[in-house]
Amino acid sequence: MHARVRDGDPEAFRELFDAHARLIHGYAARWTGDRALAEDVVSVTFLEAWRLRDRVRDEGVDLRPWLMGIAVNVLRNTTRARRRYESALSRLPTGGSEPDFSDEVVGRMADAERVAAARRALERLRPGDREVFMLCVWSELSHAEAAVALGIREGTVRTRLFRARSRLRRFADEEMDRERAVRPGQLHSDRLQRAVRSSEGTSG
Repeated sequence: MHARVRDGDPEAFRELFDAHARLIHGYAARWTGDRALAEDVVSVTFLEAWRLRDRVRDEGVDLRPWLMGIAVNVLRNTTRARRRYESALSRLPTGGSEPDFSDEVVGRMADAERVAAARRALERLRPGDREVFMLCVWSELSHAEAAVALGIREGTVRTRLFRARSRLRRFADEEMDRERAVRPGQLHSDRLQRAVRSSEGTSG
């Protein structure tokens, strides 16, 4: 596969897309909180992969770390992408009847609030710690794969992940407490805290 990608084999890139597009989309959606923007990130990631295909080396058993490294770099530049996206939306015509999604919105509201609290906690981490946490915990890359994706040492990945877990426990508690203060009596999930704790068993 490495040689085929490096040679620009279209079928190899289709296989690469089928194997990893969903992983990249999930990572980008969690990072941005915007599924439409996440789709753009997937597209840009594979365009960049095509452009950088001659840099693929015959190391590792698959190309997931290489692709995720490209996705991380794309996401570091999402501010401009988000502005362009919002500008495009603002130019769309309005008017006409819209279907009533109120029941669906109410059903998803609690989940949306939990995700928002989790994202706020993540945003309080150092960028490098956040990247490592998301790669190793949410995208399930090994320590070695995350090191390749980020271009850092495996020991640095372990250090950042340990620090991220420790801080996320505190930040998640603070964010959930803030939510409870705003909406007294409402129950909130500790999904992020469970993710942090369950990830402690992840092997490198």
